[in-house]
Amino acid sequence: MKIALLDSGIGLLAAAAALRRLRPDADLVLSSDPDSMPWGPRTPADLTERALACAEAAAAHRPDALVVACNTASVHALSALRARLEPGIPVIGTVPAIKPAAAQGRPAAIWATPATTGSAYQRRLIADFAAGVPVTEVACPGLADALEHADAAAIDAAVATAAAATPADVTVVVLGCTHYELVAGPIRDALRPRGDTRPLSLYGSAGAVAAQVLRRLGADPEPGAPATGTLDVILAGRPAALPSAALTYPEGRALTAARPLAVPGALRAAG
Repeated sequence: MKIALLDSGIGLLAAAAALRRLRPDADLVLSSDPDSMPWGPRTPADLTERALACAEAAAAHRPDALVVACNTASVHALSALRARLEPGIPVIGTVPAIKPAAAQGRPAAIWATPATTGSAYQRRLIADFAAGVPVTEVACPGLADALEHADAAAIDAAVATAAAATPADVTVVVLGCTHYELVAGPIRDALRPRGDTRPLSLYGSAGAVAAQVLRRLGADPEPGAPATGTLDVILAGRPAALPSAALTYPEGRALTAARPLAVPGALRAAG
């Protein structure tokens, strides 16, 4: 079984690591174009063109499925990707985990990129799945860029700014950008300073996306399978090594380990 994932940059690590945990025997292909990152501020046409280029590069490896591991690309390019690749290659998109988060019935916040925050797409998801639940949209300027470059100081600053903009009564947070799942622990710490014992739930999409991929392929999770899965990395259409920044995160290290590593369980799945 071979599964490809695409994103502008290393936001695809969380879903890739989730797939590696569920199926250590699956071959993974990671296709991204970090030189064009972030995709959020780009026009839908430009973003779609770049996502299609990443998808075509991945398709050359003949995967059994392709994951669009990017919320923004899923909004603007999913239809074009499916038109280009399906039915030969199933294409699975990523949706912010608003529905399961809202099901908790507690005040919630959605952390997302400035381009996504306040967008018609996100507002529609809130209206469809979070009616009657107090929801605050929190823009996180600079966080995805800081994560892409593993800039610890910039990450801390961006997380602190977003945490300060999150109402104190919020106990449920949706991570609406796949990059953010890489620092779920620091986000939790920023939202719940030491001594604050109130429950806090973080919701990401990686686990649900990985489960959906296996369902589409008619495969069962087999976390105990032999760790024979290979890893191919494509940057801007060319074979490459996993970027060094990726290895600063547990999810990145999990992809190169002899056995899948246990990534800290700070997130609830979206499914």
